Amino acid sequence: MTTPANNSGDLGEKRVRNFAARHFGISPEEVNIAGLTPDASTRKYYRIANRSRTEESYIVSLYPAPFNPHDNTFINVTDLLRQAHLPVPQILAVAGTEGIILQEDLGDYSLAKWTSEALARGDQAGADEMLRQAIELIARIQAATQLANDLGSVASKLAFDEDKLGWELNFFFDHFFGSYLKLHLTSAQEFAIKADLQAVAIELANRPRVLTHRDYHAMNLMVDRFGRLRVIDHQDARMGPATYDLVPLLVERRLQPADEAWVEDWQLCFLRERAKLGLPKIDLVDLRYEFNLMTIQRLLKAIGTFSYQTGVAGRGEYYEKYINPAIATVLRA
Repeated sequence: MTTPANNSGDLGEKRVRNFAARHFGISPEEVNIAGLTPDASTRKYYRIANRSRTEESYIVSLYPAPFNPHDNTFINVTDLLRQAHLPVPQILAVAGTEGIILQEDLGDYSLAKWTSEALARGDQAGADEMLRQAIELIARIQAATQLANDLGSVASKLAFDEDKLGWELNFFFDHFFGSYLKLHLTSAQEFAIKADLQAVAIELANRPRVLTHRDYHAMNLMVDRFGRLRVIDHQDARMGPATYDLVPLLVERRLQPADEAWVEDWQLCFLRERAKLGLPKIDLVDLRYEFNLMTIQRLLKAIGTFSYQTGVAGRGEYYEKYINPAIATVLRA
């Protein structure tokens, strides 16, 4: 979904417009530019095109400050995933001093939107096949674990350890109870809740680790013009539990909790896709135990993000609707 970029003299937009003019070899006035619906990051995204050739568009990722391309996690992880033959967008140009990365435009057709439309027209088989492909991609990402280590990728040096998982759960605590609910808990209540949260972090930090995307939900999977799934927003990839990416794909950003039997069926699919690639076998009971624990951590983290975006960033129209279903899913897990 795009919104027209304003002409109010926004410095970020001017940077993008001037960059695009140089890229196309045209004047800034000949550039078509549209701001994309914001995500939860500090980056801004724009779709750019030459006004005389609007069918050829590109995506600009605008960072809030200049960066060194050699230290940029998006560039680093994109290189890793492309070497692993995973379908991420191609980086076309980098202007680190301007805080800009130019990349392939995959369109606006997310897996979430594609699935909604497929189900509306009664295409359950098509929706199931796309979900299977999305789960296959999780297995393929996990199969790239050794490559990440061999390349010394930034993703191999980061992990969902106790500190990271605990930080995310504390983020939930601060922004759900504080920014969103504006509750004033007693010291005893705060201590008890944080002790439970830390216990979850410790348990998950001790699980075996594989390469994870880190934000693998249906809004971060695009269906390109050839009907193929493409992976975006992968710059935060790191090592974590095997179920980390499966949880958001199956149970996150839903307007009502996912059916439990449906979730269990797709857990079996996940094990089959891993087996096809020769990945180490995971016991089904162990998988479901970890999945439930990961659901608690991941969805609390997501609730924290939704709460921050609603209560602090003023983006409640995009995020608040997911809070109550996520709470219900956590309580069920």
